[in-house]
Amino acid sequence: MTLHCWTSARYTLPLPTNHRFPIAKYALLRDAVIASGLVPPARIHEPERASMESLRLVHTERYIQAVRAGTLSDAEQRRIGLPWSESLVERSFRAVGGTCEAATAALDRGLAMNLAGGTHHAFADHGEGFCVFNDVAVAIRVLQRDGRIGRAVVIDLDVHQGNGTHAIFAGDPSVFTFSMHGGRNYPFHKVPGSLDLELADGTGDDDYLTALAAALPSVLADSAPDLAIYLAGADSHEGDRLGRLCLTFDGLARRDVMVLDACREVGIPVVITIAGGYGRNIEDSVRVHLNTVRIASELARL
Repeated sequence: MTLHCWTSARYTLPLPTNHRFPIAKYALLRDAVIASGLVPPARIHEPERASMESLRLVHTERYIQAVRAGTLSDAEQRRIGLPWSESLVERSFRAVGGTCEAATAALDRGLAMNLAGGTHHAFADHGEGFCVFNDVAVAIRVLQRDGRIGRAVVIDLDVHQGNGTHAIFAGDPSVFTFSMHGGRNYPFHKVPGSLDLELADGTGDDDYLTALAAALPSVLADSAPDLAIYLAGADSHEGDRLGRLCLTFDGLARRDVMVLDACREVGIPVVITIAGGYGRNIEDSVRVHLNTVRIASELARL
């Protein structure tokens, strides 16, 4: 079996010079996946736009319409960290569509990946931290609505806590939210999830992987999920501008193997999103994400 991936890299957006959001990362990753031969071009798909009905399962009507019409206030745009444009709207709808389509494929194939997504700082009524809509939450709600899943687990290993995802699913026993993140990093006001593990600045491979190995079995047992959504952030890498942790390329690869093997051993299908990655050298973030694709591709063939 071959890994299927979704990419919305064609939908870029204009940003000011030296903006911190690495929009070029997505096209670089798509091109690297193709050049590596890890995934045949026929298995790399461009997503449809997420439907309004799907977005309404998570987001308020006022917020969706403000994004569509460009009537977000200046304060709302600053909170998101991205200036409004028609390109931003199109990209946001497509990125959510990619995670929804990849999640559906994961249920059928066991594993699939969106080469974008992981926009876990988006709340029901506003966006934050470069996140407009919460693709993970929308995908889960769509699959629950359609009767494809009853329960889900979010394994969020972006270096920043998934505050928006936690808020959306707060009090919902059908979705287990697990986040392992920098305790002193953004967001500075954390929203409690089902399980949060906070890491000290400078945490390296050994301590990180020990903590993850201790947590994963109980996370999967307690969540009893029909689907896992794995946010494989690259921003825990030692070369990341915003990460403050010290994981190596090898440590992050071992992280990916640990998560995917743990889910496979208990028969849980997984959809992967790439989440954050803000390398001082953008090629470092692309390399971390490409390693995730490589590991997933190898596992899909087993």
